[in-house]
Amino acid sequence: MKVIQVPFCFAPDPMGGTEVYVGNLAHDLQALGIEAVVAAPDKANRAYIVDGLRVRRYAVADTVTDLIQLYGAGDPLAAAEFAKILDDEAPDLVHLHALTRGVSLLMVQAAKQRHIPVVLTYHTPTVSCQRGTLMLWGKDLCDGRLEVGRCAGCTLNGLGMHGPLADKVGRLPPSLGRWLGDRGFQGGIWTALRMSELTRVRQAVFHKLMADVDHVVAVCKWVQEVIISNNVSSAKVSVSRHGIKWEPAQPSTMAPPLDPATGHGTRIAFVGRLDRTKGLHVLIAAFRAAPTMNAHLDVYGIVQSPKSAAYQKEMKSLAGSDPRISFCDPIPSGEVVSRLRHYDFLAVPSQWLETGPLVALEAFAAGIPVIGWNLGGLTELVRHDVNGLLIEPDAVERWVETLQRVSNDAGLRARLKAGVRPPRASMEVAHEMLALYQSLLKPDPTHLAEPAAAREVH
Repeated sequence: MKVIQVPFCFAPDPMGGTEVYVGNLAHDLQALGIEAVVAAPDKANRAYIVDGLRVRRYAVADTVTDLIQLYGAGDPLAAAEFAKILDDEAPDLVHLHALTRGVSLLMVQAAKQRHIPVVLTYHTPTVSCQRGTLMLWGKDLCDGRLEVGRCAGCTLNGLGMHGPLADKVGRLPPSLGRWLGDRGFQGGIWTALRMSELTRVRQAVFHKLMADVDHVVAVCKWVQEVIISNNVSSAKVSVSRHGIKWEPAQPSTMAPPLDPATGHGTRIAFVGRLDRTKGLHVLIAAFRAAPTMNAHLDVYGIVQSPKSAAYQKEMKSLAGSDPRISFCDPIPSGEVVSRLRHYDFLAVPSQWLETGPLVALEAFAAGIPVIGWNLGGLTELVRHDVNGLLIEPDAVERWVETLQRVSNDAGLRARLKAGVRPPRASMEVAHEMLALYQSLLKPDPTHLAEPAAAREVH
């Protein structure tokens, strides 16, 4: 069996949790005798081998001439180049791990034209949420149901438009947006006036995607609930939780030394993409609001784009000259667990509904508890006051209170650390995916067994 795995990007590009997941899955499948090829969008076509994996990169158009390409079925060039990879590789199955201009509905259709089954794993809220966070108006937990008017307004609010005005503009008739689009109006106010049309297009793509793929894998329970709430058959969606690649006895790698002037204090790590949705600004603001707090924060940020680099610069400015905050180079994925063993806590201040995050499992593998918002997938991993602390979504003050609490209470730190249990291994995920693939490749659909991925394994 040959399976093509399709993430948003891949090594040697900076990789986030989804790409680490894909790399682990591909390696584990190969260990099970499955040929795994990674295909990901890029500026140009190229092929190479990284860490024993064959990687095929396919070109995506470098400019967007029509907004519909951003909100619609995808980039035609990327789909055409991906189709060539399908013809060249002749895979038995395609497994998508994103929904973007470069990993698109057009690619699913190219696979289906060749009678190749397609699986989609929903890794981030961007798959269904146009705002990208599943936080309604940026502050309330959204139920995830797709409604053009509501979603268009929320998207505009996320782009900076005042709430009441965004709600009104988002409810303009899509026909107005089509009229403007037919006349070439886009950018600035014209994009805002077209948002209901663009949202309708995007949501139509989501529904078509759900209809065309053969199976959808949700990596946590809330994702499954959101997908089913949008009229997708429950039989088509299963939960397969994250697993990580780690060894209990793997050697440790030392973290950068602390400035002797700071003392040791409570050691906190942030590991992840440098993006506003990851909430690093909340964590740094909490430190700055408590100048006497005996704690140290090491930021292992991953820069994946110019926007990400700009956010990094903003965060360094926000941190100022605070000696308790250090910005460190990203940790190679295979060393995250060993590095985290030198910390007291992992902080996950994400401003969106995480589906994992994978780094929380890496913290558990390292034997340290997690602090994060009481939102999304994190609530399915962290048991409050047992193996971590969950903070009710509110202002920075809640983070200040929590960080001061853990810094001042050695007994609490010890108790939370003792409550941490090892996570499951990535090989368990590979076994579940293999069972799913095999079920989809059976010639008689009446003989399909419930895929192993439908089991919930914590």
